[in-house]
Amino acid sequence: MSLLAIGPDAYVTVRYAAFDEQGAEVERTPDDEPLTYVHGYAQIVPGLERALDGLQAKAQRRFTLNPEDAFGVLDETAVFEVDRADLGDAKDVAPGDELLAEDADGDTIAMRVLEVRDDCILVDANHPLAGRTLTFEVEVVDVRPATEEEIAEAQEELEEHAELAGCCDEDHDHDHDHHGHDHAHGEGALVQLTRKTSS
Repeated sequence: MSLLAIGPDAYVTVRYAAFDEQGAEVERTPDDEPLTYVHGYAQIVPGLERALDGLQAKAQRRFTLNPEDAFGVLDETAVFEVDRADLGDAKDVAPGDELLAEDADGDTIAMRVLEVRDDCILVDANHPLAGRTLTFEVEVVDVRPATEEEIAEAQEELEEHAELAGCCDEDHDHDHDHHGHDHAHGEGALVQLTRKTSS
């Protein structure tokens, strides 16, 4: 019996480590929490999805992705000031802190604090790995057909991402934890801002 190859509607489990241009490790899936996704629905960065296409369980690959195929190019408009009066319960922030904001459309925006000033803070809503050329070492743990429910959920996420891309006229695929920051741009766009807590 042949192993199922990664293709449309496959439910894929992978482990990976990502390294920057200097060879430093910048991201790794925990051994006990591999990444799972439904192939073909832009649930992971586009270059990674293309590189995995056709592989089978137990396959291991190493490849390098440019920013466009990884976590996107740096968006200068995603670095902006937030009035300290809008910080709510996140007033005591410091550079390096992560904040979560909700915009007028109800979308969640993840931001990093770059600088704390007297009347405002400078934040960056780019993905932390945006603008980086990354080398991935990937192991395919398992490949199986996705269930109808898993496919439906993946399709729903894809449609939501397509709506965001159409609104912002950009294509942001920020994989498993980073979504929808573009609505933060522009003064007065944030309606709620809180400190990010680990979960």
